[in-house]
Amino acid sequence: MQKELVTTDTLIIGSGIAGATCALELAHLGHKVILITKNKKPEESNTYYAQGGIIYKGKDDSPSLLAKDIFNAGVNLSNPKAVDILTKVGPSLVKKFLIDRIGVSFDREGFDLSLAKEGGHGIARIIHQADATGKSIESALIEKVKSNKKIKLLANLSAVDLITSSHNSTNKLAIYDPVACLGAYFFDPIDKRVVRIIAKNVVLATGGLGNVYLYSTNPDGARGDGIAMAQRAGARVINMEYVQFHPTAFYHKDAPRFLLTEAIRGDGARLTNSNGVPFMDKYSKQWKDLAPRDVVARAIYTEMLEGGITNVYLDLKSYISKERILTHFPNIHKECLKYGIDLTRDLVPVVPAAHYHCGGLWVDENGATTIKNLYAVGEVACTGLHGANRLASTSLLEGLTWGYIAAHNINRTKKTQVPNPTQIPQWVDQGKEDPDPALINQDTNLIKQIMWNCVGLVRNKERLTRAKADLSYLTHRIESFYQQKNLNESLIGLRNLVLVGNLIANAAWENTKSAGCHYRTD
Repeated sequence: MQKELVTTDTLIIGSGIAGATCALELAHLGHKVILITKNKKPEESNTYYAQGGIIYKGKDDSPSLLAKDIFNAGVNLSNPKAVDILTKVGPSLVKKFLIDRIGVSFDREGFDLSLAKEGGHGIARIIHQADATGKSIESALIEKVKSNKKIKLLANLSAVDLITSSHNSTNKLAIYDPVACLGAYFFDPIDKRVVRIIAKNVVLATGGLGNVYLYSTNPDGARGDGIAMAQRAGARVINMEYVQFHPTAFYHKDAPRFLLTEAIRGDGARLTNSNGVPFMDKYSKQWKDLAPRDVVARAIYTEMLEGGITNVYLDLKSYISKERILTHFPNIHKECLKYGIDLTRDLVPVVPAAHYHCGGLWVDENGATTIKNLYAVGEVACTGLHGANRLASTSLLEGLTWGYIAAHNINRTKKTQVPNPTQIPQWVDQGKEDPDPALINQDTNLIKQIMWNCVGLVRNKERLTRAKADLSYLTHRIESFYQQKNLNESLIGLRNLVLVGNLIANAAWENTKSAGCHYRTD
């Protein structure tokens, strides 16, 4: 049984590369850490499912060359400060932290790390572990977390809301102080009660929001929980309209939309029609199949719309040797075989799917949000690195870099004592009965349909007007439903999902200029 009240130095919500890195570095600096995930298995995260790789250093590479590619992919809307930090600090952390300290193993060619080239990169600079790089990194991180005595890892606890001085403190005079984060409330599904965890500092590392859309490459838990909680607490949120759709998710009526990594096209595979004829030359003469993701995703969307077809195809068999397919993409090959598709013989059906959110909680160069003592790292945060569109394989590097940086900033600004627990009330659940799962499923599916059809790859005023109206209505209905019912994980998720959908739709409405992965036809 989880105690109703727990205190610690730092509370980290989310156990992907950003959260786990931050936890391990804080522990290394002498801090006591509680690391929490809502999943039963702490490895379960967006990081775990990352296939392609992580940026390192290519031959004759430099920070300026990497920066050039990041700015190009981000349509020159990337934050120069964030780009400077990542390009100068990130690659060295891969060696210093992931390889040397954590012991992550990457593929090699002889004694040298094997380097791959992906979409938008001018040179080969991506290191990988076959087609399961994220799994290798995440497994190694969690193994280190579990063995670290200064880190308490708690799984299967869902964050409900942040605890802030102005919203939750019993000290009525706290309203005059700057808003500060004091911890968070968590729902324990085993005991069916809400517990308080109080901390000097809180780090949100809750990942992405892909599952606000009907089709997504993200795991089920990626629904924007951290953004929703922080926004309710008053944190600044920016660039919400920039949702990146990965061009190549596997398409089959009986299969989930799992990712076919960009590294496949980096190895030479081409996007084609059903006759095996490549089409990307029409949309990007310079980059062709390795154009930035927003360009490729819209090209596929256009081909599908103009041709009245359900999908396009990825052709590996004509461009990559059978041996290389089997050695470099073994897990993808195995997964596709479950649905009768052999990468070495067949064209692979693909469609775009929501993949990565370039916006999120505004943070400074240290990962600090606009709420005192609240940090955000990884996909939940918006450092501005990605601008209007993310460059391939920057996500893992960003999580690593700012997880590490945030830990050191917390160490430099550490406070002397944990907030007074007597001034933080227990959670009071006002629900009178359990929520009907059929109603939760109905509203969840409706939100996903609205977002996919009206706030998806291609947007316009008419679609966004409909989305805003429908989501506004659902917001009021869901909030009333939430207040009347007993808490459970699905209800918490539904409340967050509709808020995040609103934030994306409103930002897309307000930004009338197309840029990167925000594309308007009007």
